[in-house]
Amino acid sequence: MADALSEIDGPFIPGPRLEIDGAPAGPLAGLGFAVKDLFDIAGSPTSYGNPDWARTNPPAAATAPVVQALLQAGASLRGKTKTVELAYGLTGENIWHGTPRNPAAPDRFPGGSSCGSASAVAAGLVDFALGSDTGGSVRIPASYCGIFGIRPSWGAISLAGARGLGPSFDTPGWFAGRAAILARVGAVLLPEDAAGGALGPLLKVDDAWINAVPGTVVALAEPMLRLEELLGRALRVDLAPEGLDALYEHFRCAQAEEAWATLGSWIEAVGPEFGPGVRERFAAAKAMDPAKAAAGRAFRRGFQARMRSLLAGGAVLAYPTSPVPAPKLGASMAEQNAVRERTMGVTAIAGLAGLPEVSLPVGKVEGAPVGLSLIAGPGRDRALLALAERLAGALGLDG
Repeated sequence: MADALSEIDGPFIPGPRLEIDGAPAGPLAGLGFAVKDLFDIAGSPTSYGNPDWARTNPPAAATAPVVQALLQAGASLRGKTKTVELAYGLTGENIWHGTPRNPAAPDRFPGGSSCGSASAVAAGLVDFALGSDTGGSVRIPASYCGIFGIRPSWGAISLAGARGLGPSFDTPGWFAGRAAILARVGAVLLPEDAAGGALGPLLKVDDAWINAVPGTVVALAEPMLRLEELLGRALRVDLAPEGLDALYEHFRCAQAEEAWATLGSWIEAVGPEFGPGVRERFAAAKAMDPAKAAAGRAFRRGFQARMRSLLAGGAVLAYPTSPVPAPKLGASMAEQNAVRERTMGVTAIAGLAGLPEVSLPVGKVEGAPVGLSLIAGPGRDRALLALAERLAGALGLDG
């Protein structure tokens, strides 16, 4: 019974654990990692969180290059982790494989869609874990589970051998229990920074702080003071005079069109069974008004230019990763959707502009974790990881 329960609420996909030893030497030697089950491992099926996907797609012919790079660097694979079906959700729920437990707040969702990878790291089962992020699927589980997580600059790391959802938004990402390990993985996977120089000044994004509940603002106050000691007094900025709701809507429409273009043919041909929420999101994607999607793409181009200009000199944005802690497991679908919309107005900042974002586990609200995000201009990923490591040291998080 214990084994059955651990499979239901554990982070790994049901069935025998897929394990592969890494190279005997390398920068990640001695570290164990897990991989979200949308990355291919040669000879094994990629279920993408859905039994019908697993049934209608053959085992992978090759291992995804990003996974291969980790193995070659000495890290050892310790299993494939659960994901929300076809990566289309932020709570972490999966009715087929079981919803992974949130070790930091067992009565709350772990966050999705990289739910299993976040859960495995938070439980201490692996040193780091690979996930993917389209609309917040690494950043939000990192915040909910009280661990470090990074969404790199879009296009910095290849997604060959990984299942797609919104290709012009999708990026791999990873979690770790320590900032130092997050940076070690980055040193293996990330290209050298395209722009040199120190990061700064610090910009406090008023839109995102106002969007957060008071408890989150209070929990992140002390970490912000430590960050100001590193980068100087924060300058206050408004990034979205249109409102965060407009960012969410433009992101939603552009990404939904891509989701249907990417997966619609398979859905129409197979008629897969989906769990609650996922079915409705794909139905909405199918019905997306092309004019709304076009407006979303046009807005994105302007927003990218706006953000890249603002951050070109090395400025760093800081705001709550999520405005609220993870929803309770018993939250209604309406409550979950309200949190999703409020959250994605913030995650859309980096998502629309293709920016690197690191979430640090710096606070708690009602006993549940909340994260602080640092965001830099595209191609400054390594510098951002170094800053996160410095802040983690100042806060005693890596001790």
